[in-house]
Amino acid sequence: MFELRLMCPEHQVETLSEALDVLDALSVSVEDADAQTDAEQALFGEPGMPPPKDGWQRSRVLALYNTREQAQGALTLLQAQEFFKECELLGLQDVPDQDWVRLTQSQFAPVDITPDFWIVPTWHEPPQQARIVIRLDPGLAFGTGTHPTTKMCLRWIANPEGAKHAGLARVLDYGCGSGILAIGAAKFGATDIDAVDIDPAAVESTVLNAQANHVVVHAGLPELASGVYQTVLANILATPLKVLAPLLWSRVAPGGHLVLAGILERQAEELQLAYAPYCRLNVADSEDGWILMTAMH
Repeated sequence: MFELRLMCPEHQVETLSEALDVLDALSVSVEDADAQTDAEQALFGEPGMPPPKDGWQRSRVLALYNTREQAQGALTLLQAQEFFKECELLGLQDVPDQDWVRLTQSQFAPVDITPDFWIVPTWHEPPQQARIVIRLDPGLAFGTGTHPTTKMCLRWIANPEGAKHAGLARVLDYGCGSGILAIGAAKFGATDIDAVDIDPAAVESTVLNAQANHVVVHAGLPELASGVYQTVLANILATPLKVLAPLLWSRVAPGGHLVLAGILERQAEELQLAYAPYCRLNVADSEDGWILMTAMH
């Protein structure tokens, strides 16, 4: 396998990527050429906000081909295009054969939520100290247990002074992704769990992950949610959390808890303002610049 490495200005990233796709590249990826320097740029987007840019001011575009001849042929055709005058060849190099499945799996080790509560991929044995285990492999839906927002929600669920004190009889996981929070709630005693998401792929992922963990979770689109819940969990992002404030609070039963994540530390005040007509949000946990916010009905 051979990798064609190109430098490209931001406004040509989409054109170059599409051209490489037409030229039968096995894969095309884009990196910040200034990563790990003072010129590095962060690109991210949130629902309801303008999409992030297609690339960085100086983008490194990498394309994989089966043979050197295919890569060289694609380069020759690219160099004949007008737009390519702003691009630069960085190199054409051999990529050693690897066991890509094993390499991918090696990047996902068991994750400890508490000393005895772990998220463990199916290809790993649970650690000896793990008393409660969620079996979860990386997939299309968000939530493998490695992100700080997911870990904080699971810590809250596992905390005897938090979730157990609130009672986990009925739980709503809003924006369930992989279903990891719903599964975690089931592992800690919830008996009636609804997990909803606007993405059908997330709903399917939640169903399969719940089955793999031998727990009962009712998964579906948002209209599945009904009535009120002792605990409402929403690990999304700040913008949709603000929009959803009246809806989420309306689902919290008297004496119940609202648990919100996907919030950066600098966004705490705007979330508190958005929820002020309904409840008082407090910061309950923090990790790596992210916070967990909770309120009690």
